[in-house]
Amino acid sequence: QVQLVESGGGLVQPGGSLRLSCTASGFTLETYSIAWFRQAPGKEREGVSCISRRDGRTYYSDSVKGRFTISRDNAQNTVYLQMNNLKPEDTSIYYCAAQVFRQCSLWPEGNYWGQGTQVTVSS
Repeated sequence: QVQLVESGGGLVQPGGSLRLSCTASGFTLETYSIAWFRQAPGKEREGVSCISRRDGRTYYSDSVKGRFTISRDNAQNTVYLQMNNLKPEDTSIYYCAAQVFRQCSLWPEGNYWGQGTQVTVSS
């Protein structure tokens, strides 16, 4: 069964950190580009970060650049999103998606999607 599962979300104070995980089962994650998206209530889904399968190049939205880091652990079949200096506006449901593209995209499209993990930044 092909599946993506996100984990690591939770409640954190402003300035805090979280590490999200996106673990694949039923397929090999390194054969796909992987992107992280987020969606807050009443807002459109937005691209946060992605890592390309072609060359491992990473991309970030302007809103998270310098604070978030995406990485891949092929042995664990997992992609991580390290989130530092979190802000209340980072509060969202975070989703990962596997993209067949050789070059990843922050446009909200993917061949496989996870169910999402809630991140809440509040004091």
